[in-house]
Amino acid sequence: MPALAILVTTVDSLTQAQRLTRAVIEKKLAACVHITPLVSHYIWQDAYCEANEFKLEMKLRAEDYPALADFVRSVHNYETPEIIRIAVDAVEPAYLAWVYDATQRHAGDRDEL
Repeated sequence: MPALAILVTTVDSLTQAQRLTRAVIEKKLAACVHITPLVSHYIWQDAYCEANEFKLEMKLRAEDYPALADFVRSVHNYETPEIIRIAVDAVEPAYLAWVYDATQRHAGDRDEL
């Protein structure tokens, strides 16, 4: 049964956000990516940190999550990147059909991932 998921990650620059977005769209691992600027507050190596970041929300086929997570992990510049899967329990059928159409890959394309 077709299902939608969202992968969320953050990066430290708009350039990195745009490069990552373009790569996942071109590889058809995600149909759509939203990029939002934000300020993150967190503890890293026992120190309080505040950083400007960009949040990426990637809409994808649920079954493609492992491949997309592996790709994001392989190109991410953080030592410990945020990679979170959000399961979607309801989605407009026409939007879900568009996601599946936009991420349609040939059998050989999947082998390259």
